[in-house]
Amino acid sequence: MVQKTIMLVCAAGMSTSLLVSKMQKAAAENHEDLNIFATAASDAKSKFDSEHPDILLLGPQVNYLFSSFKDKFDIPVKVINMQDYGMMDGRKVLEDALEDLA
Repeated sequence: MVQKTIMLVCAAGMSTSLLVSKMQKAAAENHEDLNIFATAASDAKSKFDSEHPDILLLGPQVNYLFSSFKDKFDIPVKVINMQDYGMMDGRKVLEDALEDLA
């Protein structure tokens, strides 16, 4: 199976780093071979071009970018559920992302 890449985008790329760690842990426990990383909204285009993600997840604090990102990128774009984000529920966020990749 080809490795899937999940890109998380937030205002500065910092608040999602803990969520990325929790998603990576959940992926490892499920024996999923995934590349999961976070970036700042300002770097999203360059990271998209270099990493070629399969899905883009927006932090709730940058949900205003949804329409422009949906138009700009030819992959699924989702806003992370605010409650899952607030609880840093990496497993739930990962499950939601994988549903869109299935």
